[in-house]
Amino acid sequence: MRPTLSSSLLSQLSEFVGTQTGLNFPQERWGDLERGIVAAAPDFNFPDRESCARWLLSAPLTRHMNEVLASHLSVGETYFFREKRSLEILGEQILVQLLQSRRQNERRLRIWSAGCSTGEEAYTIAILLDRLLPDLKEWNITILATDFNPKFLRKAAQGVYGEWSFRDAPVWLREHYFDKSMDGRLEIHPRIRKMVTFSYLNFADDVYPSLLNNTGAMDVILCRNVLMYFTAQRAKQVVGNFHRALVDGGWLIVSPVEASNALLSSFTPVEFPGAVLHRKMANAGSQQLACGYPIPLRYGEAETTPPVLPVAPPEPVATVLPIHHHPAPSDNNLPGAQTGQMPASEEDECKVTSRLARSCANQGRLGEALEWCEKAIATDKMNPAHHYLLATILQEQGRHDIAIQSLMRALYLDPDFVLAHFALGNLHQSQGRYLQTQRYFGNVLLLLRDHSPDETLSEADGLTVGRLAEIVTSLLASLPQPTATNA
Repeated sequence: MRPTLSSSLLSQLSEFVGTQTGLNFPQERWGDLERGIVAAAPDFNFPDRESCARWLLSAPLTRHMNEVLASHLSVGETYFFREKRSLEILGEQILVQLLQSRRQNERRLRIWSAGCSTGEEAYTIAILLDRLLPDLKEWNITILATDFNPKFLRKAAQGVYGEWSFRDAPVWLREHYFDKSMDGRLEIHPRIRKMVTFSYLNFADDVYPSLLNNTGAMDVILCRNVLMYFTAQRAKQVVGNFHRALVDGGWLIVSPVEASNALLSSFTPVEFPGAVLHRKMANAGSQQLACGYPIPLRYGEAETTPPVLPVAPPEPVATVLPIHHHPAPSDNNLPGAQTGQMPASEEDECKVTSRLARSCANQGRLGEALEWCEKAIATDKMNPAHHYLLATILQEQGRHDIAIQSLMRALYLDPDFVLAHFALGNLHQSQGRYLQTQRYFGNVLLLLRDHSPDETLSEADGLTVGRLAEIVTSLLASLPQPTATNA
C-alpha cells in the first residue's frame, strides 16, 4: 500500500518499532509498516491509523502490547514444502545421514522450526521423517515449533488448511497425509500432528537455549524468512543463540536471501548443488566452504506417490570434516569434573552435580546428564529442584510419562514450585491433553500473583515472574479448544 501517514510520523514509528520489537522497517517498507498499524489499531481500541500511531509513540508499552504490535507487523506467509531445494537437501541428505548414524544407539533426533507461523513447515518436517522411518515409533523424535503469535500457534495446533497452503506442494501430499473436513479444507492426519509440539517463544525477550523451553541440544534448526525482518543487531543476537542451541555438527537452515557471511560468521557454510547450508563445526576456524553431497532425487510435482528414500546414505563425493564432541570448557572448570572426585561438602556436591547435569543436557549428552542428576538426587532426595531437573532431561529423552512422575514428586515436596507446574503444562500440551494443560498453566498464574513481577525465579535461567506470566498467558491463548478426546 502507498503510505498516507506523514514521512515524519513513519520515520518515528520505524525507529520505535526497531527498538521495541527488533523488526526492521526502512523507508522502502513504510507501506508495510502502515499496513501493520492499520491492522493493529482495532486491537488497541483505536478507530484509525494515525491516532493509533501517535498513541504508540507516546505510551509506555507492556511486553504483551509489543507482541500484539509485532504480530501485525510480521508476515505469516508460509506453505507446505516451501523453498524445496533446502528441503530436498534436508530430507535426502542431512536427515538420512543423521538417522543412519543414530540408528545403532540412541535413536534420537531434535529439530526446531523457529518462527513456525501457522505450522506448515513443521508438519513438512514431520512428513519427511515419516517417509524416512518405517520404524518411526521406535525413535525419540522432537519437532519443536515456536512462534510469538498466539493466533498462528492456535491455527498450527489445529492442523486445518486451505488450498493456498498447498500451492507448491507435491501432488501426493493431500492424498497421503490429509483428510477433507466438512468445510472443504484439509486436516492433517492425527499421527503427523502428534509429532509436532507447538509452543510460544519470543526471539526478542525470551531466554534460549534453555531447558525451561526445551530449546537446547538441537540437531537442526530451520529459521527461514524470519531473520530478514529483524534489525542487523537483533538478527545477530538470534543467530548467536541458535549457535548455542545446536549440538556440534548441527545444522542451521535459513532462507537464501538471509544467508550472509557477516550474519552467519560463527557457522561453516556447506555447499550443496543449488544451495548453501550452515553447520556448527567444533573448533571452526574459517568461513571456507565445505563440500556437501550430490542430490540424487528431487520432489517432482508430477509424482503421484511419495518416493521411498534409502535407509543408508549414498556414497559421498566429498565429505564434511567429522565432528568430534568435546566436553564444554565450563564442565572442566567445575570442581571434580576432570578427576571424578567430588567436594567433601554434600551441599557443594549437590551444586556441582546439578550444574554438570545441566551442562551435559544443554550439549545433548543426555546419558551423562541423567547420571549426574541421579547423583544429585541420591545426595539430597528432598530437593524438588533435582526432581524438576530430572524431568527436563527425561522429557528431552522422550520419556514423557516418567518425566511427569518426576514432576509430581517435585510438587509433593513443594506444592508451590512454579516451574514444575509450568513444565507439567508444557508436557500435557505436547501430548494434546489441553484441559490438563489449562489446569497447570492456571496454577502457574495463581502462584505468580504472590510475587513481584521483577522477581527472578529460581531454576529459570534468569526468567522473571512478570515474563513467565506473560508467556503462560500467551500459551493459554494459543491453545485449541479442548474436546473430550484430548482432555
